[in-house]
Amino acid sequence: MSSPAFNFSLCRHYTEASSVEIRSHFTPFPLINCKLPSISTRFQSGTLCIQLLAKGKSRRLSTRSSIQMTLVDGSIGRQNVIITPSEILAYDLVQGPLVRWSYIADKSVPCPPTAVLLHGILGSRKNWGTFARRLAKEFPNWQFLLVDLRCHGDSASIRKTGPHTVASTALDVLKLLGHLRVTPRVIIGHSFGGKVALSMVEQAAKPLARPVRVWVLDATPGKVRAGRDGDDHPAELIKFLKAFPNEVVSKRELVSALVREGFSNDVAQWVVTNLRPTNPSNSSSGFSWIFNLDGIAEMYQSYEDTNLWDVVEDLPRGVYVNFLKAERSLHRWALGDLQRIHAAEEQASQEGGGVEMHVLEDAGHWVHADNPDGLFRILSFSFEGV
Repeated sequence: MSSPAFNFSLCRHYTEASSVEIRSHFTPFPLINCKLPSISTRFQSGTLCIQLLAKGKSRRLSTRSSIQMTLVDGSIGRQNVIITPSEILAYDLVQGPLVRWSYIADKSVPCPPTAVLLHGILGSRKNWGTFARRLAKEFPNWQFLLVDLRCHGDSASIRKTGPHTVASTALDVLKLLGHLRVTPRVIIGHSFGGKVALSMVEQAAKPLARPVRVWVLDATPGKVRAGRDGDDHPAELIKFLKAFPNEVVSKRELVSALVREGFSNDVAQWVVTNLRPTNPSNSSSGFSWIFNLDGIAEMYQSYEDTNLWDVVEDLPRGVYVNFLKAERSLHRWALGDLQRIHAAEEQASQEGGGVEMHVLEDAGHWVHADNPDGLFRILSFSFEGV
C-alpha cells in the first residue's frame, strides 16, 4: 500500500495590515512523524485539518497559526490520476491582509477577487513578485496569482507535451485556475504573456468571470515586429543561448559574452537570473539553466505567428481589453496596429465590451521594472471599487 501524502498551506493571522504570500507550488511529500507543541485535529469532508497552537513573540503575529492539509490516499482510485495544481504549473499566491481563503478550504467560502499575472519569454513569476506585493498592500481584499509558464522557472521541470504554443500555454493557465477553483476578474500579461491572456479569452470565455479585464502589456494581437537595430531581439537572444554551453562556469562570463554579442547589460544581467548552481553543495560546480530553451524557442515562434485580432475585434460581452504601449518599446508598434486597436475601441463600446489603449511614459519593454509607479497608476483602476 502506498503511503498517504499531504498538500498543505500555512495560514497566518496578522494583527495589523500586511500582505501575505502563500507559496503553493509544493509537491506532495510522505507523511512523517513530528513533534509539535500543541495540536488539535479534525476530519471534515475528506480533509484533515491540523491546528498548531503556539506562542509567538512577534507583535505582528497573533498567537495562533493554522496548518490545513488535504489527505490524498494512494490506495483509492488506482486507475485515476490525482492531479494537484502544483503538477500543472508552479505558482505563488500573494494575498492581501484581508483575504482568508484557500482552495483546499470549505468550497462554500467564496473566492476573493483574483488577478492573474503572466510573465514574458525567458521570464518567471518572480518578475512580478515585488509589484504583486505592492498591489496586495494597496488592495487588501484582492489576491494575485503569479505563475511560471511552461518551460519557464520551476514549471520547466513539469513535463509538458508539445506543441509549445501560445494556445497550449493559455490552456495550462486555465487548467490551473480550474483546479484552484479560481475565477479571475483581472488578467495581466506582459509581452508573450499578453498574447497568452488573449488566448485564454478565446479558448474559455465561459470560465472567465464577467466582467473581466485583460491587460496586454507592450504586445500587439498580431504580427510581432522586432525593434530597431541596436535593440535587444528575443529571437536572437534565444538563438545565442541555445548555442552556449548548457553549463556555465560563471555568471560574469555569460554577462560578458552577451554584451560582446551586442545585447545590453540590463538584459544580460536579467538573463543570468535564470541560472541555478549545478550542485548546490559545491560552489565551484558552475551553473545550469532552469528553463527549457528548446521549448521556449518554439513558444517564441508561436508568439510571432499567432494572430488574435479576431478575439479583440469580437469580444465576448463584458470582457474589457486594455493595451499598454511602452514609450520606448522594444517592439515596433505599426501605425496600422494602433489604428486597428482604436477602431476596435469604438466597435466594442457599442457591443457592451471594451478596448482601450494606454501609453506608459518613460519606460522600455520591461514596463514593471522601468516605470513601476506609472504602471501601478494605470492598472489601479482595475482593482478599485471591489
